[in-house]
Amino acid sequence: MNLKTKNKIETAFSMSSMTDIIFLLLIFFMLTSSFITPSGLPINLPTSKSSSIVLQRVTVTITNDLKFYVNDQEVSRGRIEMTLKNELAGKEGIVVLHVDKSVPVEHLVYVAGIATSLEAKVSIATKPNS
Repeated sequence: MNLKTKNKIETAFSMSSMTDIIFLLLIFFMLTSSFITPSGLPINLPTSKSSSIVLQRVTVTITNDLKFYVNDQEVSRGRIEMTLKNELAGKEGIVVLHVDKSVPVEHLVYVAGIATSLEAKVSIATKPNS
């Protein structure tokens, strides 16, 4: 009596579905990690209850020793308006302010007023409450 099955069980394992999953995870992590662009300048941001992520076009940083930076390049206080005008030319008008929490509010209002006069949206960078 010859009892052989007609269908053989294949012992090979297909890795194609595993590589698809790894590829999708890689794409997910690459897309989500690019939304956060940390400032290279050492400032101590204030905290808030909610902190939302804004796509940064132009960043203005004010350090605790009252130095002004536009896109990580130092600018004097008197030249901020001209520099912002050049940076915002042809771009969507979004200015993100990175202001040290020890800086007086008058400096923040000064830069925000310039950005608003150039018809740009102003957002203040904060760290979330922990």
